[in-house]
Amino acid sequence: MYFYMNIEMFDKQNKAAGGGGESSGGERPDKDSILVKEASLPSNGSKPLADRIRPQRLEEIFGQEHLVAPGQPFRKLIESDRVRSFVLWGPPGTGKTTLARIVALHTERRFVAISAVMSGVKDIKEEVQNAKFHLAKDGKSTILFVDEIHRFNKSQQDALLPHVEDGTLTLIGATTENPSFELNSALLSRAQVFILKSLDLEQLQALLRKALIDPARGLGGMQISFPERWIFLISSYADGDARKALTALERAALFLEQSKHLEKEELEKESSDHILFETLGSKKIRFDATGEEHYNCISAFIKSMRDSDPDAAVYYLARMLEGGEDPLFIVRRMVVFASEDVGNADPRALQIALTVKDAVEFVGLPEARINLAQGVTYLSSCPKSNASYRAIEDALAEVQSSGALGVPMHLRNAVTGLMKNIGYGKGYQYAHDFKGTNQINLPEELKHKRFYKPKDSGLEKQIAERLEIKKKLQKID
Repeated sequence: MYFYMNIEMFDKQNKAAGGGGESSGGERPDKDSILVKEASLPSNGSKPLADRIRPQRLEEIFGQEHLVAPGQPFRKLIESDRVRSFVLWGPPGTGKTTLARIVALHTERRFVAISAVMSGVKDIKEEVQNAKFHLAKDGKSTILFVDEIHRFNKSQQDALLPHVEDGTLTLIGATTENPSFELNSALLSRAQVFILKSLDLEQLQALLRKALIDPARGLGGMQISFPERWIFLISSYADGDARKALTALERAALFLEQSKHLEKEELEKESSDHILFETLGSKKIRFDATGEEHYNCISAFIKSMRDSDPDAAVYYLARMLEGGEDPLFIVRRMVVFASEDVGNADPRALQIALTVKDAVEFVGLPEARINLAQGVTYLSSCPKSNASYRAIEDALAEVQSSGALGVPMHLRNAVTGLMKNIGYGKGYQYAHDFKGTNQINLPEELKHKRFYKPKDSGLEKQIAERLEIKKKLQKID
């Protein structure tokens, strides 16, 4: 457990710090302003900037207007203290914990927060008992905030379920992972999911400028001249993560404070970008090779190639490579794509995909990125057909439906005299001896079936014409 708070505790802290804005009766804050009481506490310079500058009002939250703008349902739940169980799902640094704190400071209910990293079934049972005690003692129900709720295993989630269901606890969960994959369906069905979005460049830049000029909680008291270009670079580097952006801003500001000899005009130039990134220590973007972003990027990559969009496909290739994705995983998807989505519209696609695989294994990164890019742009640009993929899927479905139908006698191999005498191989037309055969090779029950249906795309257009001649010879409608 890492913090425990309720309205009364914040009132006491506020008064101890000399704040006089709250009455002894513990009045609720003005609903129009949604002011977080913690803001009246004196700032602590030893805290990281990202914690000091944490939004004090819903109006100060960047990038989540779809949740906190006036009139939005989520905001109304907070204003009216009618919060029901919900899960906040979003990338790191989008404000999940901040929103939970705001709920804590605008409710008449008890608010308890635990971390799924450090808590187990024993802690859950303890909080359930506390919740029941306070409900019986003073009629106050309990809101339980579970940070990183995806870290709870099935048994831990099961321990929460009955108490969320009977109303003993109102659950607020925060997670960076897809709740559909990480939370039990029973628990998820009892909690609404609110999605938080990564901040865009403009929102991050506005946040950084605010932090730079805020004298009380930000960096306004530092005697530095911060290059405008660095604000843009840090916003790009942060990849939508407000905490990451503010941490980078603080590190860059401390560097500038100790480097008075550097001229602002020089720092604004592109040639000085390396100074900032050396200060930050990394240029890596956010990419989890085993989590949600992994699946999102590979899905976008394949769909961009399928949509004949080489620009988007090579962009997602770059995203994955920059994030540390295994290049052999990428090229395996390309090999599958070459048959599934290109097929016989351009048979060279499979050859090229396999050649790229060989090149990646032989050359290795970083040079193999060029081989990957060549393959990706080719696969994206060539004609598309999923006829081969559909053919095997339809054929498998037919086999599962109709079972093992008898192979036509003329296709059976007459290995023995007996087999020849009973008709095996009788009437078989050796294709090389005919300009075109009229024999039917599917089982009699399926002679009208068409599994492979070439598209009017690339080489398959010619294939379709040849197959049409074959069907005419077979005299099958």
